[in-house]
Amino acid sequence: MDHHHLLPKTFKGKSTDENLIPLHKICHRKIHSIWTERELMHYYNTIEHILENEEIQKFVKWVAKKEPGYYSGSNETTVRHGKRF
Repeated sequence: MDHHHLLPKTFKGKSTDENLIPLHKICHRKIHSIWTERELMHYYNTIEHILENEEIQKFVKWVAKKEPGYYSGSNETTVRHGKRF
């Protein structure tokens, strides 16, 4: 289990109950493979905004069919590494 900071730590997001949401590791990695820290700070800073995204909706449907312990790394994060800030 991972914890996602709704306001990224990069931008002084705190580790408080209001700012942290528990996520499965693969779901957390997917969020960070799609958006930069700045995008997360400016718009995708609520679970509602994250879930309104079509790519996330498709991913959630797909991963819901997997076993609870399923995990597969993502190359997308590596590709976007230069766009973090």
